[in-house]
Amino acid sequence: MCDAFLGTWKLVSSENFDDYMKEVGVGFATRKVAGMAKPNMSIAVSGDVMTIKSESTFKNTEISFKLGQEFDEVTADDRKVKSTMTSHGGVLMQVQAWDGKSTTIKRKHVDNDLVVECTMKGITSTRVYERA
Repeated sequence: MCDAFLGTWKLVSSENFDDYMKEVGVGFATRKVAGMAKPNMSIAVSGDVMTIKSESTFKNTEISFKLGQEFDEVTADDRKVKSTMTSHGGVLMQVQAWDGKSTTIKRKHVDNDLVVECTMKGITSTRVYERA
């Protein structure tokens, strides 16, 4: 796993996030609150377990996983999903599956930023984080 991901990151820009959340099925009120949140994300590794924490005024979440192994996740909007994380070519790829649906979250290090691309059914949101 690329050490470039490790550390604490703060959200600096967000594009198309409301449309992405709408496609996922997030309700209006939750979308409005989540859209205003400016989360900090921290990524750490202990042995072969990676942990990603997201903290904001909206909600705090934490997932711990081993690459390539499916795990249960409760998302910030309270969906219960099965997630799998993989790493290819410097991209940390997450697939969340629930109720016959799926979404893909790609995390990649670009220049000195962490770029997170969330995609569902052709709708993509790009969120950029810089080191905190």
